[in-house]
Amino acid sequence: MRIIAGKLKGSTIHFPKNKITRPLKDRARESIFNLLIHSNKISFQFEESNILDLYAGTGSFGLECLSRQARRVCFVEKEKIAKKILEKNIEELKVKKSVDIFFGDVFDLIKKRNIFKSKFNLIFCDPPFKNTNTDKLFKLIFSANLLYESGILVLHRNKNDKKKLPNYFEIIDERRYGISKVIFGKFLS
Repeated sequence: MRIIAGKLKGSTIHFPKNKITRPLKDRARESIFNLLIHSNKISFQFEESNILDLYAGTGSFGLECLSRQARRVCFVEKEKIAKKILEKNIEELKVKKSVDIFFGDVFDLIKKRNIFKSKFNLIFCDPPFKNTNTDKLFKLIFSANLLYESGILVLHRNKNDKKKLPNYFEIIDERRYGISKVIFGKFLS
């Protein structure tokens, strides 16, 4: 896997050989970024933005954001092997000054509320496809007020996941990539 665009374009992103994480495929990642930047509905500007990468794995999404001039990326990951590889990727790409890494459960860390230094312009949620309570996750993010009013939340989940999203979340766009579905949206005030 490699960084697709920006100042780190072509740089290698390491990932575990086992099945602990499910890295976002290059094609899907490229499509997500193209949609974020070029969609008339979204037109996201990465320059100087703050990004929250929940269930970060080895960091491919957040590292791509940094390559595209994001100011800061906050990674949250609980798997030890993935965290070690994430730290290695950050070190090799020399972006340590622009990141915060939190090791632990996403729900527990969001409940603490004061661990994050600012609100975010973009939140990327890539939870395990099985056993993730998306409704509870969205309630926590919403109640913790982590996303700017104009901020975008991107949810990566299994295409067969039929669970409804909360009525205070407006879906802007939705795309399918293989077994995945990516939902772009924002919270209603």
